[in-house]
Amino acid sequence: MRILGIETSCDETGVALFDSEHGLLGHALYSQVELHAQYGGVVPELASRDHVRKLIPLIKTLLSDSNTKADEIDGVAYTAGPGLIGALLVGAAVGRSLAWAWQVPAIGVHHMEGHLLASMLEQPAPTFPFLALLVSGGHTQLVDVKALGKYTVLGESVDDAAGEAFDKTAKLLGLGYPGGPAIARLAEQGNPDVFHFPRPMTRQPGLDFSFSGLKTSVLTTWRAQVDKNKQVSADIARAFEDAVIDTLIIKCRRALKLTGLKSLVIAGGVGANQSLRTGLLAFADKMGISVYYPRPMFCTDNGAMIAYAGYLRLAAGESEPLAFGARPRWSMETINDNK
Repeated sequence: MRILGIETSCDETGVALFDSEHGLLGHALYSQVELHAQYGGVVPELASRDHVRKLIPLIKTLLSDSNTKADEIDGVAYTAGPGLIGALLVGAAVGRSLAWAWQVPAIGVHHMEGHLLASMLEQPAPTFPFLALLVSGGHTQLVDVKALGKYTVLGESVDDAAGEAFDKTAKLLGLGYPGGPAIARLAEQGNPDVFHFPRPMTRQPGLDFSFSGLKTSVLTTWRAQVDKNKQVSADIARAFEDAVIDTLIIKCRRALKLTGLKSLVIAGGVGANQSLRTGLLAFADKMGISVYYPRPMFCTDNGAMIAYAGYLRLAAGESEPLAFGARPRWSMETINDNK
């Protein structure tokens, strides 16, 4: 079974081809980072228009580069939500139209399910059940993954997600957009002993996250500095990154003990952070936990994860009717509604 995957949930246009026998045949990604950088964040209308311009040419290039003809495709998967409604509708309209023209089934994929399953594109791949830490620009969640579509959200951010906190802190320090990579680079030059920020919601029970207060602590500390030089910025970036990573590790350790699970999957854009990976591997090794994560290029939004998730859904006999839609808000726990 050969599946075309389409991802247009936010500011990256991603396409990929997954084959059940040969694995990932090809993938292509167009990033809108430069388009949105001047605004300090994603402008939804601009994102939608750019998806319209880039998606079809990207699909044509993918098919050509992978030597795949239309009649060799057995299904089309597209991101149906959550995300920006206009951006989602671009991918949904193109994906459903291609499936209709090619007379193959189509499936709308949950964006976070794509992230959750992306590590299965790697070797060795995790097997069900496992604990997943989904940490991206818009989501920070701990999910008990029992099987495909059987997900229980154990904890999530009650305000800013970790990725949002990275972006806002980077903007405060004048580092531009996107903030995660910029903070990580600057933090490498920082002294970890100069500043210390709180590890939010770690002294109380539960698995929810909150990064809004941490962002406020950074703002207060920054304003208090008389000399706002590069080293001060680096020290603040290091303290901020350490606080986020420590918080995520503490919550993961707590969730693993609660569930008794022995496998941990890291997914989402923040999952590419090397300090986070190092910290998670260190504590997991002590606990006898296996850690899995996608290659860095598949941590951010991409078509490969949608193609793979779509393949699993289509192989299970699911498909969408001719009508299509998008769900800008879509809980992981209601992922099978109307399936």
